[in-house]
Order: sequence, then structure tokens, then C-alpha cells
Amino acid sequence: MKYTEKMSKKLNELLEKSIDAEKGYKNAAENVNNKDLKDFFNSRSSQRSAFARELRLEILSYGQIPDETGSAKGTAHRAWMDLKSFFSANNEEAILEECIRGEKAAIEEYNEILSEQATLPPTTTNLLIKQRDEIQKAINNVKWLEEVVS
Repeated sequence: MKYTEKMSKKLNELLEKSIDAEKGYKNAAENVNNKDLKDFFNSRSSQRSAFARELRLEILSYGQIPDETGSAKGTAHRAWMDLKSFFSANNEEAILEECIRGEKAAIEEYNEILSEQATLPPTTTNLLIKQRDEIQKAINNVKWLEEVVS
């Protein structure tokens, strides 16, 4: 299958958003007191860093140049983790709700790209399915953590 410029652009967008999510989760970990939440956010930050590495390698394997900076809309995308107002109130439940919202948006983006599966190389399809499924697991954990902090 031919790796198209359009697909490269979409993968770069996922890469940028993975970088943004990594930063957002790191920020969240630094701004909560609950140890379970800190651990969860640090784990998600590391996971998103790994996602970014995997996406970079996938993009490079098809001769394209990955975007290494995070999105130009990084601040806007980190709005999925735009927790400044929540941090000032130290509302951990609201932070978790924001995480769920952001993760659901990420799943939608993965599903959108995967819907064009006919244009994706099998390695890319497998990578995206794996990452999407890991994000879904994170959503399930966030919902469990909400019960813990309630």
C-alpha cells in the first residue's frame, strides 16, 4: 500500500497531539496531591511519550519527516488538559473529567484515521489500533479513579 502525503499529515497530527498529551499529563501530575492520581498521570505521560516515539518511527519508516514539536495549536489542544482553573481550585475530580474528555477526543481521531484503513499500511493500522485500545483502557482507569477521589 502506498503511504500517502495525506496519511503522513494525519499521523503527524497524532504525533503532535501525543506530545501535547504527554505535556498535559505531566502538568496534571505536578498539580495534584493524591498519590494515585500522580502515579496515574505520570504513567499516562510516559505512555504518550512512547506513543510519540512509535509514531515518529512509523512516519520515518515511510520516508516522511515527523513533526517533533507538538502542535502549533499545542496550547489549544492541551485544553483537553487545560487544568489551570481546576488546579487553582485543586478539584481532582474535575481534572479527571477533563482527562476523560480529552481521551475520548483522541479515540475519535484514531477511529477517523482507521476508517481509511484501505489507505494505511498494515504496520500503521496495527500501531494505531494498539494505541487507541490503550487510550480506551486509560479512560476506564480514569473512571475508576473518579470513584477513588469522590
